[in-house]
Amino acid sequence: MENALKGVKVLDLSRVLAGPLGTMLLADMGADVLRVEQPGGSDDIRHWYPFVGEESTYYMAANRNKRSMTLHLKTERGREIFEKLVKTADIVVENFKSGTLDRLGLGYERLKTIKPDIILCSITGYGQTGPMHKHPGYDPVIQAVSGLMDVTGQKDGDPTRVGIPVADIMTSHYVAISLLGALRVRDQEQEAQHVDLSLLDVQVSSLANIASSYLLKNHITQRMGNAHGNITPYETFQCADDPIMIAAGNDRMFAAVANVMGHPEWVDDNRFQTNRDRIEHRDELRALLEEVFAQKTAAEWEDLLSEHGVPCGAVNNIEQVFEHPQVQHREMVKKGEHETLGEVKFVRNPIRANEETLPIDQAPPVLGENTEEVLAGEFGMDEESLQVLKKEGII
Repeated sequence: MENALKGVKVLDLSRVLAGPLGTMLLADMGADVLRVEQPGGSDDIRHWYPFVGEESTYYMAANRNKRSMTLHLKTERGREIFEKLVKTADIVVENFKSGTLDRLGLGYERLKTIKPDIILCSITGYGQTGPMHKHPGYDPVIQAVSGLMDVTGQKDGDPTRVGIPVADIMTSHYVAISLLGALRVRDQEQEAQHVDLSLLDVQVSSLANIASSYLLKNHITQRMGNAHGNITPYETFQCADDPIMIAAGNDRMFAAVANVMGHPEWVDDNRFQTNRDRIEHRDELRALLEEVFAQKTAAEWEDLLSEHGVPCGAVNNIEQVFEHPQVQHREMVKKGEHETLGEVKFVRNPIRANEETLPIDQAPPVLGENTEEVLAGEFGMDEESLQVLKKEGII
């Protein structure tokens, strides 16, 4: 699968996370992704803490297997060069505020005249239309507006942001999925396409069962901490040392929990016979479970419950994650060679096909690492021409 997108050329104008992470997924599958940034850098995450050498670890997380060039799109010469790049590209990805590309003279209508079957993917907080289409939208704001924060956190606490930029990450997946579909349509119909992706649209669609509960039953899900509003026991419990998460998703699994804990009578208790019963008597059941969980360590309970088919696991910190034997067995950490840092580590793409993982052929590029290579190799520019472009601040 590593060469599934070989021959596909992507011009990546996007910044921060949703766009860069989405194009990185394409690059992992063999697409030639060329990041295009302003001279001096236009991606804010290049300046986000922490750093390794001069590089932001945040930037490093979303830009492997790409090339990088600098190009000043606010200059006539810069736009001319970009249009030449478009002629041989399949996809352009951008996440400027709605209307920015049009003001640069590089909007969808213009791109279509340059490459009649070009695919433009525009990523914004709120989409290309609607009363908020010009509003900026970063991940935490989208988590708030989408209702995600309202259903996250302790029951008696404040709405809480998820610990990762989940709106950006979810959107990045839709970037990759939509562009794979757009390539298929392009090949069938030879037409240009404009993909309009909104972080808010993505996060609202990701409400899944919570949205369905409201739309079909007018049920408004409340914050429940680590518990689940529809199933129990499906939450964390404190053991003799550390907490454990269990997910007894059906009556059979609950029976296994009861038997492992030495309380088979719970299975026939009228309060706990079905999930509906357990939901109605949630607090009583939790009190019983808490008392028993406290009698053994998390590791002991994990072994016992797993042996009987109950999904469960320790609540690991980040260090423990990368020391976990399953994570190590699956080779989730790979190494790549960076231009200035040498050998560096990355979390690999999780796709595994025919027992093969997708390679990390190139660490994230330093700013403008491939500018001269692109202009000399693809446009035949000589050294004198390149120096003129540098002097004029175009590259």
